Amino acid sequence: MLSKIQEEKLLFLDIETVPQFPNYDLLSPKFKRLWDKKAQYLTKEGESPAEIYKKAGIYAEFGKIICISIGIISNYKDEKYFRIKSFFGDNEKELLENFNELLITKFKKSEFLLCAHNGKEFDYPYIARRTLINGLKIPKILNIAGKKPWQIPHLDTLELWRFGDYKHWTSLDLLTTIFKIPTSKDDIDGSMVYEVYWKDKDLTRIVKYCEKDVQAVVQLFLRYKGQELIKQKNVKIVT
Repeated sequence: MLSKIQEEKLLFLDIETVPQFPNYDLLSPKFKRLWDKKAQYLTKEGESPAEIYKKAGIYAEFGKIICISIGIISNYKDEKYFRIKSFFGDNEKELLENFNELLITKFKKSEFLLCAHNGKEFDYPYIARRTLINGLKIPKILNIAGKKPWQIPHLDTLELWRFGDYKHWTSLDLLTTIFKIPTSKDDIDGSMVYEVYWKDKDLTRIVKYCEKDVQAVVQLFLRYKGQELIKQKNVKIVT
């Protein structure tokens, strides 16, 4: 199947998310009750809902997107190039408006596919849910309601690695290590995004981490196809 996919028709992406507030105490009384109910399935013995609130960012109902990084492959004179663009900021609605506008104008044709690691269980539904919460229209490429599995324009490097073994979960960090791919984990990892955003106020650092993850996903995809990695000199960040 992979051999039939046109690389230039893939939009690689990764998102970074955080809780909507820097700490539990800032939640409204109703949202505290709702988080407490959610947290009872997440807490370990001795932990309180307030103590694990920093994990709230992984749930679209309690979190928000602070960065979406995307990348596309192009081929020129037998070499592959990779261009990356990031949408980021504290204003999630504005971020999503800009990102979704790109999907609507540039990637509206049916031959385009999205590609992310664990995208089917996290990135794609998270973007769609936060789009609705912000009162925006879901772009066609993300709106899978009523579609049959083979009609959904989404690839997932985690799903591809499972080979049908759906109980198996493998991190991007582990796969990049196995395939000897430069990794984004040389600075921060996903567990640190909450601290870097809400305490360090360093969104730029998070954007760089997100962009490196997108590079890791495209390189992993190429390894799946038995191809050489894209040279670092051929990777460009577009502002």
